Amino acid sequence: MSTGEDQHTVIIEKEKDRAPEIMAFLIGAVVGAGLALLFAPASGADTQKRIREQAKKLKDLTGDRVRELRDDLGSRVGSAGGVVEQGRQIAADARAELEDKLERSKAVYRAGIDAAREESRRQVADSGGNGSPADGS
Repeated sequence: MSTGEDQHTVIIEKEKDRAPEIMAFLIGAVVGAGLALLFAPASGADTQKRIREQAKKLKDLTGDRVRELRDDLGSRVGSAGGVVEQGRQIAADARAELEDKLERSKAVYRAGIDAAREESRRQVADSGGNGSPADGS
């Protein structure tokens, strides 16, 4: 009977998308900044002004990050498109080369068949047309 100690554990890791982590960090930063401003010893007007400034900074920061991600994604899609097109071209070239080799092989095969027929006719003609060997055996 097997015990629990004989079992093995397999861990599969997947590449993570960093966007949720970044968003969680940014949301945490906003909440933290908001709480810090609310509990800071300042007037309501000053606090509101700081909250607006922080919100504008955060908006600018996230806008920049979104643009960077969009540009990065666009370049990756463009690169992938180039690779796909290159693969198509290689496949087309390989197919054309294979068809050419196949056509040459067929021509060689037909030439071999024709040569074998000609040799067979010559042997029949040399044997006098009766199909027996020429030496009379």
